[in-house]
Amino acid sequence: MQPGSIAFLVLSITVTLSASGVPPWRHAVNLAENAHGEAGRRAAAFLSDYHATRDEALAPEILDQAIEYALKAREEFPWARKLSEERFFNDVLPYASLDETRELWREKLYNLCKPMVADCKTTSEAAHIINQKLFDAVNVHYNTGRKEPNQSPAESIAQGKATCTGLSILLVDACRSVGIPARIAGVANWKTVEGNHTWVEIWDEDGWHFLGADEPDSRGLDHAWFEDRAAQAVPGDPKYAIWATSFQPTGNHFPMVWNLEDKSVPAVDVTERYLKPALPEMDHTWSFRLLDQPGGERLWASVMVTNKSTGVVGRFSTRAGTCDLNDMPQIELRDGRAYEITLMHNGCVRRSKLELTNRGSRTVDLHWSECKPALFDTADFAPLSEVAAEALVNGEMTKTLGAMLGQSRQSELNQKCFEVGDKKLKFEERRFGQQPDGGYSLWISLHGGGGAPAKVNDQQWKNQIKLYEPKEGIYIAPRAPTDTWNLWHQTHVDELLGRLIETYVATQNVNPNRVYLLGYSAGGDGVFQLAPRMADRFAAASMMAGHPNEAKPLGLRNLPFAILMGGDDGAYDRNKVAQSWGDKLAALQKDDPQGYPHRVTIYPGLGHWMEGRDKEVLPWMAAQTRNPWPKRVVWYQDDVTHKRLYWLEVEEGDAKKGTTIRADVTGQTIAITSNDVSKVTLRLRDALIDLDKPITVTANGKAVYQGHVARTTYAVQQSLFQRHDAPAAATAMLTVDW
Repeated sequence: MQPGSIAFLVLSITVTLSASGVPPWRHAVNLAENAHGEAGRRAAAFLSDYHATRDEALAPEILDQAIEYALKAREEFPWARKLSEERFFNDVLPYASLDETRELWREKLYNLCKPMVADCKTTSEAAHIINQKLFDAVNVHYNTGRKEPNQSPAESIAQGKATCTGLSILLVDACRSVGIPARIAGVANWKTVEGNHTWVEIWDEDGWHFLGADEPDSRGLDHAWFEDRAAQAVPGDPKYAIWATSFQPTGNHFPMVWNLEDKSVPAVDVTERYLKPALPEMDHTWSFRLLDQPGGERLWASVMVTNKSTGVVGRFSTRAGTCDLNDMPQIELRDGRAYEITLMHNGCVRRSKLELTNRGSRTVDLHWSECKPALFDTADFAPLSEVAAEALVNGEMTKTLGAMLGQSRQSELNQKCFEVGDKKLKFEERRFGQQPDGGYSLWISLHGGGGAPAKVNDQQWKNQIKLYEPKEGIYIAPRAPTDTWNLWHQTHVDELLGRLIETYVATQNVNPNRVYLLGYSAGGDGVFQLAPRMADRFAAASMMAGHPNEAKPLGLRNLPFAILMGGDDGAYDRNKVAQSWGDKLAALQKDDPQGYPHRVTIYPGLGHWMEGRDKEVLPWMAAQTRNPWPKRVVWYQDDVTHKRLYWLEVEEGDAKKGTTIRADVTGQTIAITSNDVSKVTLRLRDALIDLDKPITVTANGKAVYQGHVARTTYAVQQSLFQRHDAPAAATAMLTVDW
């Protein structure tokens, strides 16, 4: 392991205890002067004068490193040279912030953070950059499974997790390592909602600024999810004021909620800087959480709050996963009024009633288990005409739900990173041409690599964003969430790409009928895998220089698919397998002439890299448009299964590997053939079949339904909540079993 590597950092930041058990504070000033001159003597004197009682046994090497690297940073970084000695001693020099374990952190964080801030001109810019890059670099993020709230950097790095206090300690130390004055700030309890919180303040020439640790805001410093909540803090109140740490005594102490009896950390009351004008007397800010059940896990959901007299009064998304426990969305609501809450979670819609009364705590806990789908209005199930149903799909409902979704995904767009569970999909974007009348096209281009160190895959990613240039559209190169050989094969990839597509449709005016998938090498492997199982999301797909592994082409019945390969690309028999897939597609098309559109190009004499000739496929792709309502669907479930393809849907338990469903529409008859399932939900629309006339459904040759199927508001709602895709939204639904 080389110095500077993350593994080296984890192993090297260690807690060192004094062998004698007696600290050399009485000799510290002289020793520091011998090692570091007069500046070292004054620095040691400051630490000696104001150190906490707990540090009587501080290891000499911790003291020495703190002084050495603090003085080194003061010489190297322009913002540190400008500091007064008082500011430098109190907010750069200290070896600790709270009661965390004392350890040798400064040299390692200096080596890690120095390159991050090399091009920065100001303290604020440097702090923002560190906040953006540090936590990924050391692989530490918010997680309530951490061992202690007040973890040291080494303890957080060893676990890969920390809550707000541990993250803040790490960020403060990282900032101090490169000469940025930094301190812990926090509140023991919010005034309007239960919960404490800790964050970071840094000093720039114009004063103190705040930032949430591992929560960089695209707007820069002095912006965070908690700023409205902080604006309600109470100056001077030990419980409700905002306090910031100090090394030298202040007459006040920082409230460490994990050990409230300990009053040894000096603090200053900084509440006044966070205050904002009070809200109107009749309105109050309410915070919302969604739990799966009382006392259970937090869930993500898109939420809309409505009132009969005023309509929609708020849209937001609840928090889950790695979000801070008291990071809750807030809206202003008037006490004493009745509201209706509509929630979208995992494609399902539920509703709940809410009547607000003025009370001490303004946190609303919603429980998914207690919100019932049956709470839909009776009118939601009333039959609609075709005109009314289409107006719902193409009108205000889609706009409203799109606005909800856009609001909930804005931070992911700002940070260029989509998240599902613990997996992240970073991405880069380029735009070409002018927006057509129907909206932009969207090009998703998967990079190669895999089974390699992160830096190798990062290089492949950076190359992919430059590889292709469509004539028109938004071109996106996502970074694979893992570095395994099967970069683009895993279950989370489908969810993340679906989230990407849906978000761009809702927020960037992308035409959902013009979404294209392509990939090179390992990215081509991904296209082989993803295109059949997500065929209803794309207008065309092109595979460049990849290998299909176990994937099958059966599901490509309605998706134009291109294969491009160097004739001499013999590794893993890629060239032979590519030709074999082409032959399979040709055979499938021979038996089904209206299906399996494809093109296969094998370049003679070219190897794995095709000299850029594969770019010729882009105009062919751009000429393709998705048909979301094909008259025939062939659905084969691969090892990553789905509940829906085009206008067919199955229950969770029936989404199994290896199952096949074929469905055809002829006139007013829908014929289903499958030996693997016995129940299917048909998602219907007049683009597929005339819903003003009776329909017949057969399964394996036997009639299982005859009659009308009504268009309903409920069907439209369910469809749009499940997937924000208006052209593919159903206006009627029918479940049949046999």
